[in-house]
Amino acid sequence: MVYTSLSELTDVQKEELVASLSCLVIGDNELSAEKLSAVASASGNSVSDVMAALFCNVVSKAPKGLEQFTPPPGGGGGGGGGGGGGGAAAAEEAKEEEEEEEEADLGGGMDMFGGGDGGDY
Repeated sequence: MVYTSLSELTDVQKEELVASLSCLVIGDNELSAEKLSAVASASGNSVSDVMAALFCNVVSKAPKGLEQFTPPPGGGGGGGGGGGGGGAAAAEEAKEEEEEEEEADLGGGMDMFGGGDGGDY
C-alpha cells in the first residue's frame, strides 16, 4: 500500500516510523530507550517505553548495528539508470518514435481473414 500522507498511517505504524528515525538520529554508540524517547518528544511525537526499548534492543543485537539496516548508496539494489542530460536529444527521439508509431491507412477494404466484402458471417 502506498501512503501519500503521514496522517494515513495507523498509530502503531507512525510510532514505528518515529522510533526508526529517532534511532538514525541518535546513532549506534549512544542509543538508549531514554534518548530515543527524548528525540521523539523533541520532534513533537511520542514513542511508548516498550517500543523504545524494543528498537534499542534490536539495534544493539544487530551484528553491524544501524549499518545492518542502512546499506551504503550503491550497495545492492538495481543497476541504476543511465546518465542524465541530453534533454533536447531525448525529446527529439521521443518525437521521432511517435511519428513511427502511426499506422498507415490500408484503405480499410480487408478484414482479418482477407475478404473485403464482409461476406460469409
